[in-house]
Amino acid sequence: MKFLFDDESFSFEALRAAGYAAHGGADLGEVLVTCRQIPEGDEDAWAAQWAATAARVEGIGRAALAAGHRVSAREALLRASNYYRVADFYLRTDGVHEAESARLAKASQETFADAAPLLDTPVRALEIPYEDTTLPAYLFLVDDSGAPRPTVVFHGGIDSTLEEYYVAIAVGALRRGYHVLAFDGPGQGAPLRRQGLHFRPDWEAVVTPAVDLALTLPEVDNDKIVLIGMSLGGYLAGRAAAFEHRIAACVLYDGVYDLYEPVAAVAQRAASTPGGLDAVIAQNTMARWVVRNSMWTFGKASFEELAEASKAYTMAGIADRITCPTLVLDAENDVFFAGQPQRVFDELTCEKELILFREDEGAGEHCQEGALSLFSQRTFDWLDTVLAR
Repeated sequence: MKFLFDDESFSFEALRAAGYAAHGGADLGEVLVTCRQIPEGDEDAWAAQWAATAARVEGIGRAALAAGHRVSAREALLRASNYYRVADFYLRTDGVHEAESARLAKASQETFADAAPLLDTPVRALEIPYEDTTLPAYLFLVDDSGAPRPTVVFHGGIDSTLEEYYVAIAVGALRRGYHVLAFDGPGQGAPLRRQGLHFRPDWEAVVTPAVDLALTLPEVDNDKIVLIGMSLGGYLAGRAAAFEHRIAACVLYDGVYDLYEPVAAVAQRAASTPGGLDAVIAQNTMARWVVRNSMWTFGKASFEELAEASKAYTMAGIADRITCPTLVLDAENDVFFAGQPQRVFDELTCEKELILFREDEGAGEHCQEGALSLFSQRTFDWLDTVLAR
């Protein structure tokens, strides 16, 4: 789905940013005026224009808060948080703008933290005990009644941030009566930047402490804990569910079978291109970002090291160990993991369902970007049905 740019990566990330308008994370006009000032493939202009929009919208939020306009402040600060995330997207791995990247990431975190107390529903910042440290989390509650409810344990993938999860998943969940415990794990957000924690394939070591914490919370219905992983999280959550059996249901959003395959595809492309990998990433924004971001989040000094490490991220021999009902989501135009959701689904032996989101319904992009309402409807309707049993 082409959106505002011919550059495939710019188009996808602009669509992702705009799609959050459905849950208050963007305003379409702000997205349009920002993007029209960005030349195709110009990552410096991308960062500068999105940062300027974020700062302007944050200013609206700060002024509204000072004047006592809580709703206006909340709305602007939520949008600013998303825009700061978008501004940082290409800076975070270029090795040149580290200070600016850190500033933008901090601004995204702070604007969301300041918006959180202004939300219509309760929210608590938590820390999940993890090995010899902790992982940052937010607990989003339907209300302040304290009543136990079905609870989604949620994490993202290779570039997600904790602050993004409110608009990505929590709004849709809260509207349907689900609490959400969202967290960043190793390789993500603050654990990566501040603690130097990188991705690990045995993600059950990350999810189990989150489930442990969830089970101590009086608002959580212990028999109705749902695990959802987004993007690369579609592998991570599947891997965790194979070993963490206190989960009542699992959603792979979207399904990921083998991380090595797309990494190997880049290697094959580099081998057939004059100039090799350097030429490939110089010519293609998507390939450049995938290689650099993956090396950073996995803590690898070379593409060869990354390729070798990625071989451990596979559901082969693992999928049939999942015992809880599992929903696998697929996207017709997925540019990252085409065909992989079906492979995960085929190897599942538990109760299972596969939902394909199509281009002709506006939902064919990776993780259904631009179709947040349809994603929420289908995912939570399935969960309602499964948990009702």
